[in-house]
Amino acid sequence: MSDRKTNHISALDRFFHVTDRGSSVSREVRGGFVTFFTMAYIVVLNPLIIATVKDAEGQFIGDGSTPNIPLVAAGTAFVAGLLSILMGVIGKVPFAMAAGLGLNAFVAFGIASQMSWESAMGLVFIEGVIIALLVLTGFRTAVFNAIPSQLKTAISVGIGLFIALIGFVDAGFVRKAPAVPLELGIGGNLTSWPILVFVVGLLTVALLVARKVKGAILIGIVATTVLAIVVEAVTKVGGPGTPDKPNPSGFRLVVPEMPKEIFGFQNPLVLFREFDPVGAFSSVSVLMALLFVFTLLITDFFDTMGTIVGVGAQAGLIKEDGSLPKTREILLVDSIGAAVGGAGSVSSNTTYIESAAGVGEGARTGLASVVTGVLFLLAIFVSPLVAVVPYEAAAPALVIVGFLMMTAIREIDFSDYEIAIPAFLTIVLMPFSYSIANGIGAGFVSFVLIKLVKGKAREVHTLMWVVAALFVVYFALGPIKILLGLA
Repeated sequence: MSDRKTNHISALDRFFHVTDRGSSVSREVRGGFVTFFTMAYIVVLNPLIIATVKDAEGQFIGDGSTPNIPLVAAGTAFVAGLLSILMGVIGKVPFAMAAGLGLNAFVAFGIASQMSWESAMGLVFIEGVIIALLVLTGFRTAVFNAIPSQLKTAISVGIGLFIALIGFVDAGFVRKAPAVPLELGIGGNLTSWPILVFVVGLLTVALLVARKVKGAILIGIVATTVLAIVVEAVTKVGGPGTPDKPNPSGFRLVVPEMPKEIFGFQNPLVLFREFDPVGAFSSVSVLMALLFVFTLLITDFFDTMGTIVGVGAQAGLIKEDGSLPKTREILLVDSIGAAVGGAGSVSSNTTYIESAAGVGEGARTGLASVVTGVLFLLAIFVSPLVAVVPYEAAAPALVIVGFLMMTAIREIDFSDYEIAIPAFLTIVLMPFSYSIANGIGAGFVSFVLIKLVKGKAREVHTLMWVVAALFVVYFALGPIKILLGLA
């Protein structure tokens, strides 16, 4: 029996190159669990965005008459599970996938408000097909390889800051304020029980990581979740409330309490009937539809590129020349994710920066992504349990991982302004504009312009000029729409 078990583990080891990357099967499993816990919120949050918004025809996604949150939650988990497993098996990297935040809001509020849900998801599907073709033709991989190594490092550092900010904001540790863009806690004070849960969780994870405890991040998430359940049982602070009656002192997304039931199931395949790849072109002008696709394409293209650079660097997968093994396969699976997300009516799926949490736990191979994917599939059947882990318990992992990713900043030569200024803009604009693509765009455009002004245009790769030009168009979409009478 032990020989069979050993052979089984050896087969996993050989297929995913576990030992070759300095990892172990147990570490990969822990990493997969950590990534899932830091991403599980999307099963709750994506339906709140996708399923509660009416389209231009006054219909909800699904049956059309009422918001079907459980169905969209099942679809979100199903697609995320399949794609994460696919990324693990084909890309063999610890990058998990799920419906992209930001993109889903743009689809819901920017696109579906002007056409039917079926047509909006059809545009997402088209964007995924186009981006997959760019991978198959070698264009997307070539762009990845054309980025200077120090700019790639800046992308990783910027994502580290971005992840940390996401963690702080999700937990309510920093919030929007009337007088200033952000403030500490509620009215400048850390006065709620959920914030205390987050602070205790953050200190717990930080101490465990500093002491190099195996499973530090996973232990921190589980322990903080238990603390959150106890706090809610004693204080009854509840959730975030409603727009009419907000509860700023409550937990930010889900109330951490033991569910009344454990099992629940919705058939996610129903949603695969909800997309129409041609309907958009009769709902709005062809030019407007193309602008929608272009916006989705640029955002998806470079958000993913930034994520795989950042997480790949954290996992030690980036080579000295700045390349990443199996880049083509990774980008192809990610591109398929956009198309499948549209076909499954849960919005474009993309590689998640929260994958860095699993990497922080020690994950180095695709086995971790397979574990995460399996957990997403199980979430379809035990969806009530997914809602037990609050933001406040998962967010500490993001903050600590953000710190770990920021340590790469020492590799940037800040005495060389030709690279330092683009690197700085890349780093700061990701968290400040809450967008990976915006940070990358600012870095690319400034890099090209500085080289041009200094008479070093020949040092810039041709594809960097092409991408910089596309970003100029991307940043100027507002004025362009006004000039064309589309805004």
